[in-house]
Amino acid sequence: MAHFKPELLEKLIEVRGTSGDEGAIKDFILNYVNENKANWKSEVEVHHGEGFQDAIVLIFGKPRTAIFAHTDTIGFTVGYNNNLIKIGGPRTIDGMKLVGSDSQGEIETELMVIEDDEGNTTLKYVFDREIDRGTNLSFKPDFNLTDQHVQTPYLDNRLGVLNALTVCEDLENGAVVFSTYEEHGGGSVGFLGRFLYDNYKVRQALISDITWVTDGVQHDGGVAISMRDKAIPRRSFLNKIIALAKENKIKYQLEVESAGGSDGSMLQMTDLPFDWCFIGAPEDNVHSPTEKVYISDIEAMIELYKVLMKEI
Repeated sequence: MAHFKPELLEKLIEVRGTSGDEGAIKDFILNYVNENKANWKSEVEVHHGEGFQDAIVLIFGKPRTAIFAHTDTIGFTVGYNNNLIKIGGPRTIDGMKLVGSDSQGEIETELMVIEDDEGNTTLKYVFDREIDRGTNLSFKPDFNLTDQHVQTPYLDNRLGVLNALTVCEDLENGAVVFSTYEEHGGGSVGFLGRFLYDNYKVRQALISDITWVTDGVQHDGGVAISMRDKAIPRRSFLNKIIALAKENKIKYQLEVESAGGSDGSMLQMTDLPFDWCFIGAPEDNVHSPTEKVYISDIEAMIELYKVLMKEI
């Protein structure tokens, strides 16, 4: 049985990392890898730094398939006159707590949602001083764990990162990619895919990300294998994944959506011949401070990734 590590998840969520500002989460992941790699089954090559921006690529053995897990989060940027500008697509709830830091120190503020008579919405912060222009703010961590579920900001995609790090423990042949900018339009997947293809001939990808609870995808239904969102993965690759989930008796559910995107859709837009599939646990209260995922679905996600990285 796979092992969900809530303590590591809580630490990941405490690290700030809105799109374009992933330096701290990059450092956290690199430190984790350096501290734990001696206990992993196989040796790992770590690629980062110049030419990788704030992304990281881990190489094990002779990789055939790569896991992509984005490290950035949604949030807000401080603009002019106490205004806030969205990073990605965060929920905006009046009074929600936001945190960050600027040249004057740590910040804990609240979001104020103002609607005018014509239905136009303005977002502002409430704080006892002016916050430096351009400061990034994110949801204040509030980690809640029960026997059944975990509820906290940023399960999307700290949970995808946790999954990828867990798979590293006994991975013999494979690549693990920690990408950036996913929540605000993508931007790193192209050069990361090119690095894998040119240097290792990798052309298969599993997208370790978190999806949504919908009419067709439910809590405790197992990990979601996405048959499509706005992008459509190649059916022959998808069929292999579904067959392996069945063969290994891993609880899963099939997702079919008309919208939404991920590192997978960004990879499909490159000129690289990658097969890819989004596979992730479903969450409720998407892009809010109270995202919720069932532990049984997290376990199924980790189990399926471990099987797939051995078999495809």
